[in-house]
Amino acid sequence: MSEESVDVVEREGIAESLGVGAVQVAGLVATAALAVAMTAFVTLYWLQEYPIAGGLYEQYLVAGGWLDYYLGTNVFRHPFTWHSLATAVLIGVVAPLVGTFLVHREMALIGETLAHTAFAGVAVGLLFGATTDWRASLLLAALVVGILGALGVQWLAERTDAYGDVPIAIMLTGSFAVGTLIISYGRGLTSVNIDDYIFGNAAHVTVDGARLMVVLSLLVVAVVAITYKQLLFITFDEQAARVARLNVTWYNALLVVMTAVVVVGAMQVLGVILVAGMLVIPVAAATQLARSFRETLSLSILFGQLSVLGGYGVAIHQSLPPGGSIIVVAIGFYLIAIAASGWSVRALSTH
Repeated sequence: MSEESVDVVEREGIAESLGVGAVQVAGLVATAALAVAMTAFVTLYWLQEYPIAGGLYEQYLVAGGWLDYYLGTNVFRHPFTWHSLATAVLIGVVAPLVGTFLVHREMALIGETLAHTAFAGVAVGLLFGATTDWRASLLLAALVVGILGALGVQWLAERTDAYGDVPIAIMLTGSFAVGTLIISYGRGLTSVNIDDYIFGNAAHVTVDGARLMVVLSLLVVAVVAITYKQLLFITFDEQAARVARLNVTWYNALLVVMTAVVVVGAMQVLGVILVAGMLVIPVAAATQLARSFRETLSLSILFGQLSVLGGYGVAIHQSLPPGGSIIVVAIGFYLIAIAASGWSVRALSTH
């Protein structure tokens, strides 16, 4: 290849990289704007009794009416749809955000484990609610038990000589076993449909559940932003982090607790069975195309958001469950990313 040809190829590569980078930035800006808009709706709904907040809240419903008109639907004019969509949009941000660290640490199974632990928390909440005067949110019970389960997994991993996935497998099966026993014991004591927590049900996302998702999402984003360098250090070289006197145990615990927090919020839409998919699949798609960890992080959030919006679109159009639709769309993006990655490699080989 001549020197002139090499220069042409290099210029084409730089132009392509700049174009891809611009698209990523535009996508992240759009995702951030959408997340802010959804957070604003949940906040305005809460404060709608105040004149200014009430007026802005009404504008969301007006916009929903126009969306229904143009899309031929009858869902966006209802507040519960906005709460459900807000929850899903935030899931599309924070699940891949935390999942990127988990996948690169080969801890993908931890999401599934903590989902089952959160299910045990729901079961405990149901039993207490049916047998006592305790009326706290089931999601709050799931959050408490999920965090305790996350810390339990971390404790087992550090205190035993077993392989890394053994404590995870023990906690996964043990927590689900406890949950099923409690549900069986308390069957008939409550009218709550436990299937909504196993398979997810976006139509039953409560106002409190959406508010909880907003709070948890803000906390997760803030924690990742503050501790990004430390989490990156332990992700790629834990031994060097220990030598550098970084408190690796603390940051490991922080990561699994954030995972538990995301799982509890996401199980409202995706359910216990599917929640781990949003922690892993968008990240797996991003790794096919990204050239750095930071790019993987941004692409995984974009794939996560596209999966949520695409899944919701399919669910509304075909009257299907949003949880399953979101995961199937995410897998579709993963397959597209694999194909695009193969095409890029062939193009580079040709040059």
